[in-house]
Amino acid sequence: MRRIKCPELNLPPPQRNVALAVPLPLPPSSSSSSAPASSATKSLSELERVNRIGSGAGGTVYKVIHRPTSRLFALKVIYGTHDDSVRRQISREIEILRSVDHPNLVKCHDMFDLSGEVHVLLEFMDKGSLEGAHVSQEDELAHLSRQILSGLAYLHGRKIVHRDIKPSNLLVNSAKNVKIADFGVSRILAQTMDPCKSSVGTVAYMSPERINTDLNEGGYDGCAGDIWSLGVSVLEFYLGRFPFAVSKESEWASLACAISISSPPEAPATASEEFRHFISCCLQSDPPKRWSAQQLLQHPFVLKSTGGPNLPQMLPPHRRLPSSSPPAS
Repeated sequence: MRRIKCPELNLPPPQRNVALAVPLPLPPSSSSSSAPASSATKSLSELERVNRIGSGAGGTVYKVIHRPTSRLFALKVIYGTHDDSVRRQISREIEILRSVDHPNLVKCHDMFDLSGEVHVLLEFMDKGSLEGAHVSQEDELAHLSRQILSGLAYLHGRKIVHRDIKPSNLLVNSAKNVKIADFGVSRILAQTMDPCKSSVGTVAYMSPERINTDLNEGGYDGCAGDIWSLGVSVLEFYLGRFPFAVSKESEWASLACAISISSPPEAPATASEEFRHFISCCLQSDPPKRWSAQQLLQHPFVLKSTGGPNLPQMLPPHRRLPSSSPPAS
């Protein structure tokens, strides 16, 4: 594949402290905004690790069982030993996220602090993620898109920007519910705060203006960025491949140039007019021209959804991870 050259493009790679892998400081939460959710467990000692189900730069996720109730959860262990100020930042975000309650968002139940190491207890999604999924039937894709958009509309309505929408952060359970996961990179936006500027998220699904800050005069609308990421993900589901002319595993410069220089990808001519228009409403180079999540929920493509997706066909082959030894009691 020919390498794309962009000699005049100012695209510095994102600087991220992997040791922390937590969001930037959050605005103070209102004491009246939400009541603390009831704790799902009494202590971390009541959780037994079953196996490891995922890993990333920010931490490792385990399938765990709550012994007194035999209920399954996902436990995300955030890497590193954090100082008091960082743990307070994490605690503030977790408290806000515990108040988030929507059928298309993975529920955050509790947080534990074990010798400075942070453990976050999450809803367990037994069918895994949509990474590698191929959804060629438009009716199934419309139903899938509607669920994701419902979760995004709820988040954006509460001024929460996810900033890492991608197939691996879209999870499915046996009830065929699709839910947005990984709020470890989400951030609450207050009207008085500066726009999102931290480098979280996966490059392949970042919007052009987020990669190249010279675009849009350096401004960044996090909600519009989420819509771009949604559009790339949905088009990838339909095509069965990453929609840009480079691999999403390519080096930073190739991905950055492909996303910020080339025209936005389009749905193929073989797709319906509604689907092609839906994708174009998400993948606009100019952020203000992208439709909001609420607007997209009323798009003809989404409204034509008549039923749930065929879950076995939608899910990629299951990839087992090595079991993890249970924690010492």
